[in-house]
Order: sequence, then C-alpha cells, then structure tokens
Amino acid sequence: MSLPLFQVDAFTDQPFAGNPAAVCILDKMYDDAWLQQVASEMNLSETAFLSPLDDGYNLRWFTPAVEVDLCGHATLASAHVLWEQGYLASGVQARFHTKSGLLTAKQYDAWIELNFPAKPAVPAEDVPGLAEALGVTPRYLGKSQFDYLVEVESEEIVHAIRPDFVRLQAVPARGVIVTSQARKGSSYDFVSRFFGPGVGVNEDPVTGSAHCVLAPFWSQRLGREELTGFQASARGGVVRVLLDRDRVRLGGQAVTILRGELL
Repeated sequence: MSLPLFQVDAFTDQPFAGNPAAVCILDKMYDDAWLQQVASEMNLSETAFLSPLDDGYNLRWFTPAVEVDLCGHATLASAHVLWEQGYLASGVQARFHTKSGLLTAKQYDAWIELNFPAKPAVPAEDVPGLAEALGVTPRYLGKSQFDYLVEVESEEIVHAIRPDFVRLQAVPARGVIVTSQARKGSSYDFVSRFFGPGVGVNEDPVTGSAHCVLAPFWSQRLGREELTGFQASARGGVVRVLLDRDRVRLGGQAVTILRGELL
C-alpha cells in the first residue's frame, strides 16, 4: 500500500508558521484504529483523511489521541492539497462530507474560504478550577458546542497566559478559547489562543473551528460581520471571518511543507 501524504502549514502564507496538518489521500476510508495510529505517528495537532465520493470527499480529522468532530486548519490544508496537486481543477469548489455536515471551500486568489457552521457561545456558570488553571480572571465565560470561551481584559493578558495543563485537562470540554479585543492601532480586530490538553493538544497554533465561536462573539461586540483575528500562539496565524447568519466563512492561506508516501 502506498498513499499520498502531505504536511501543510495552514492559516499562513509563510512556511514554518500557522498550524501544521497532515493530509492523507486514501483510496477508501480505512478502519478507525488504523487512522488513529497514523495520526499518532504524524504527531501533529490534526491529521486529515480524505477518501473520494461521487460528489466530493469524505473527510475525517484525528488528533494524536482522538477523532474530533470539526477542524478548520486541517480542512483548509485538505482543500489546498486538492487544488495544488491536481485532484481538483482550479476554481472548482471543494466539498467535504464530515461529522459536522457538508463543508465547502472556494479559492479567492491566494486565499481559501471555508464555509463552516457558526458555534455561538452562551453565558456559562463558573467552571471549578478553570480560572486557576489559566491564571486569569475571566471578563466573560461562555460555552459553545465543543469549547469554553474565556474573554480577558487585554491582548497582553492573552499573550502572557501560561496554563497549568494538568488542571486544564480536567475541564469538561474539547478545549478552552481565550480571547480579547486587539490593542488599539492593530491590524487585527481580536486575538485568541486555544488550549486542548483533553484531546492531546496542549496548545493549538491556529484553530479554525474556534473562530466559529469567535466570529459571532466579536461580531456582536464590535458591530461588524467581517473581522480579522490573530491567534497568538508561538507560530501565530491570521484568520479572516465573515458571519453569515448561522454560518461562518473562514479565510486563510496555506503552504505545503512536505510531500511523500505512506507505505
């Protein structure tokens, strides 16, 4: 067996930035245990597995530890690979059948726009140990379908957070999004970080699915539907968001780093 395998840096136009994802092109969808072993071997925050269907591709995402229901950067990486490697003709919409329904991607010059479901957060009660694990005082605490959302007072606080990942792992959610409005004069509207030790990813460099929460949150607060976010991890990455009723359009770029075969 020989299967095409790629490593792509997503939500960046520069190599060795953004969020790396592995993309594996399958002839058919293989069993869960094998998919998880491959993802563990890749040891990236996400490995995407694509298998062809009549009207698009079956797409599944795995961290080194578990399968997840929604992932933005590995979907962006998948669409990038399909166009760059000629699996799809330039300009043809990419269609992905996933655990979160049909997701699509389009090309806009050097950018790719993903069409994802919005995942708005609702106010949540205090989560024991969460503030202590983050070392911050939340200005707002919300809960989306998958994650907790923590707003803090300033961008400086977002950058300075050094979580206690052992304590954070006990939080009953896929992960925790920490966010603030960007500092005055910034080219971004908001900043964020994402922590997911419970799914095997202490800090995700750039998290597309978190922006399905951040888009409705900041759109309401800033009074605009089109915004730009910066995920302030060590690698960093830029995500354009457009809130479109119950959908979020996520814009990003991607760079292929490695191309090979899974033997």
